[in-house]
Amino acid sequence: MKELEERIKKDGRVLGKDVLKVDSFLNHQVDPMLMEKMGEEFYNRFKDAGIDKILTVESSGIAPAVMTGLKFGVPVVFARKHRSVTLSDDLYTSEVYSFTKKTTNHISIAKKYLSSDDTVLIIDDFLANGQAVNGLNTIIEDAGATLAGIGIVIEKSFQKGRQMIDKAGTPIYSLARIKAFENGQVVFEPEND
Repeated sequence: MKELEERIKKDGRVLGKDVLKVDSFLNHQVDPMLMEKMGEEFYNRFKDAGIDKILTVESSGIAPAVMTGLKFGVPVVFARKHRSVTLSDDLYTSEVYSFTKKTTNHISIAKKYLSSDDTVLIIDDFLANGQAVNGLNTIIEDAGATLAGIGIVIEKSFQKGRQMIDKAGTPIYSLARIKAFENGQVVFEPEND
């Protein structure tokens, strides 16, 4: 998605050799017009897959997931990282290691929001090592639901997440694929199909 790549070039900041900060439009301050275009891109890619539920992890995946759910006209469910008194014990859970925060989270989804009748599209903000996607897929499998595809806003293709997903054979589409960070600049992969 050329508009996203241009926004990353303009407003993204490379930190170190493997972190991209995009908090001005994606994961702190959100650009709703850009999110709407992302949702439309994901819809166009997966519109024939029978999607009836969008799944993500809080919190940075919520904005693109909601816009995608709006385009599909289906509910969006996000896995919670922290339990609250309102989240019951009737949960699907999985562990997810955060590459940027260097912590492990126990993500949870109430069983009443995901069932074997659901055909799911995962939407997430970043794909690096594939931990969030793997954790969500564990929950999908535990629910007996069907994973129809994965939509990623920004993929760091120099890390192992994509290879893991390709090995599993799940359809995946990334709006921007980063090949490398060179001298503080982002180098993009050619657009994927």
